[in-house]
Amino acid sequence: MTRNIIIESLSNKPIKFQPTELVERKGVGHPDSICDGIMEEVSVALCWEYKRIAGRILHHNIDKSLLVAGITQPKIGGGKILEPMKMYFGDRATNEFKGQKIPVEEIAIETAKQWIRQNLRFVDPVKNIHYISEIKPGSPELTDIFARKKIGANDTSAAVGYAPLSETERIVLGVEHFLNSREFKERFPEVGEDIKVMGYRLHQKLILTVAMAFVDRFIPDQKFYFDRKEVIKKAILDFVAQEKVDLEEIQVDINTLDDPSRGEAGMYLTVTGTSAEGADCGQVGRGNKVNGLIALNRPMGTEAAAGKNPVSHVGKIYNFLTHHIAAHVYNAVPGLEEVYVWLCSQIGKPIDEPLIASVQVILKPHVHLKEIAPKIQKVVDFELSQIYKFTERLAEGEFPAW
Repeated sequence: MTRNIIIESLSNKPIKFQPTELVERKGVGHPDSICDGIMEEVSVALCWEYKRIAGRILHHNIDKSLLVAGITQPKIGGGKILEPMKMYFGDRATNEFKGQKIPVEEIAIETAKQWIRQNLRFVDPVKNIHYISEIKPGSPELTDIFARKKIGANDTSAAVGYAPLSETERIVLGVEHFLNSREFKERFPEVGEDIKVMGYRLHQKLILTVAMAFVDRFIPDQKFYFDRKEVIKKAILDFVAQEKVDLEEIQVDINTLDDPSRGEAGMYLTVTGTSAEGADCGQVGRGNKVNGLIALNRPMGTEAAAGKNPVSHVGKIYNFLTHHIAAHVYNAVPGLEEVYVWLCSQIGKPIDEPLIASVQVILKPHVHLKEIAPKIQKVVDFELSQIYKFTERLAEGEFPAW
């Protein structure tokens, strides 16, 4: 088999040499991340059930979801919930196989409850959220793709991935993971899971703007809130000091909307640790990309990968695979500053035979493309030949990103 693989060099400056960079990370408790995380887990749960009943994964795409904010009344010392959140499940899933019913809605709702128990400490998955399912059976034409010997793409779609992460990207990702780690929560239980980190780098100075929801029951008074912000700021700076390599200056700003003169209204207080309780709605695809970041200096696709099936939906498979291939190329082939991988499918065509596989590289000084192109070609061809093993790993939820 001869695949259409194109390799070219770019004259762009690597990200680290560009004067400005913007990188965002939405934490696990952000409304968009909640939708992505739950829908991905629903897909994994359905894959398991389909294999148990049918011996193979059946058609499904659970990538349409909306989390509607509730109404709360945060208050120093502990507020109350006035109206619960609403979680809508949408799109398509096979709900019957050879006369046997498959409890798609029940699986979706129970999976959502379990995800919330594991990730949101102060959200009661029964009392604080109502669940509404609009999941319908799939179209016969798309369902048929799953029964074919060689799986065909269920869409004409393109994706792009890159490697390696820049220092700014690594720090933004690391700071959110740090702030939502078990160790941090044990030290600062008042910090909820809804955390957003925006990194802005200007030359060698990095400004981190952090939004973090405080849980009101742990805040006895206004002084405690603002004192804890300063302690947390120092903890972040200490963490970043261990992670930075080339950056010369780090600035951390936390909850910049705060205003001590406005009392409770001037503090970011929540009852449950997420703004979804009463301020912000969430939706699949509006949050982090599959590598866990929203990196504005990098090329990005528009597909919402979370919840899409891992067998034929290239909007999911190629999004993950492009980053995976880029990392493999970068690690296996010497002389590269950056690697960008693009994949485009044609609906119905085998997923291991994309319409185009394009690799763009930024070379280190004195490295010539013609010398390393065969090595790059070999890596890409190998990864595409292993795509069905890769999709099996996707189906098992091996690549958590949200």
